[in-house]
Amino acid sequence: MSQTQSRWQTAEVALAFLEGVRSAIPGADLQLAVMGKIVEQWCPSPRRILDLGCGSGILGRYLLNRWPEAAGIFADFSEPMLAAVREKVQDMPQVQVVRADFGSPLWVEAIAAAGPIDVIVSGFAIHHQPDDRKQDIYGEIYQLLPAGGVFLNLEHVASATAAGAQLFDEFFVDHLHAYHAQTDATVERAAIAQTYYNRPDKIENILAPVEVQCQWLQETGYHDVDCFFKTFELALFGGRK
Repeated sequence: MSQTQSRWQTAEVALAFLEGVRSAIPGADLQLAVMGKIVEQWCPSPRRILDLGCGSGILGRYLLNRWPEAAGIFADFSEPMLAAVREKVQDMPQVQVVRADFGSPLWVEAIAAAGPIDVIVSGFAIHHQPDDRKQDIYGEIYQLLPAGGVFLNLEHVASATAAGAQLFDEFFVDHLHAYHAQTDATVERAAIAQTYYNRPDKIENILAPVEVQCQWLQETGYHDVDCFFKTFELALFGGRK
């Protein structure tokens, strides 16, 4: 599916994710800490950092706050998402915000002119693509990296069984409810669950097991490939060139 046909280009869906879901993702602080440790060890002085499918740029902003001397590129295909990240990085002069649709290999043209990208991160974005396109994206990312460059994907992945998927859904609804209850003590879990299970973007999820995706990375040529963090269907995986 081309991302140009995606519900994520609508302000309603984009803002619902940014305001109601992204901040409630379980283990977010630990995910960022693990990502930061990997970059610290594998690429301690990155010159350029790309946040691909950036949303509001949580991953890229975290890394640029740790490495403020690095240049940052935030890329997304959704204008509402790009508007959100522009607001967040307006005080970061070393940043570019770029419209790029990785549903097509042409997205690379919007990025390549900046030069080799030492660290490429992506968060909850690539899983919207069919599996063959996911593999192509991993190859396109590989070509943008210099030797020693790092790719890390914080992603929604497939459970091994239907029972595991149900466990994840219930776990996630618990966290959504707890998050929204911080600002509205009257919110009911049942209402949160109904919204979660009937969300309009759910149809665009094309999940693949993390083990399979790690194999794709290895076949592409990445080294030291691993899943570095996993809680049910939330996984941080990647490798280096």
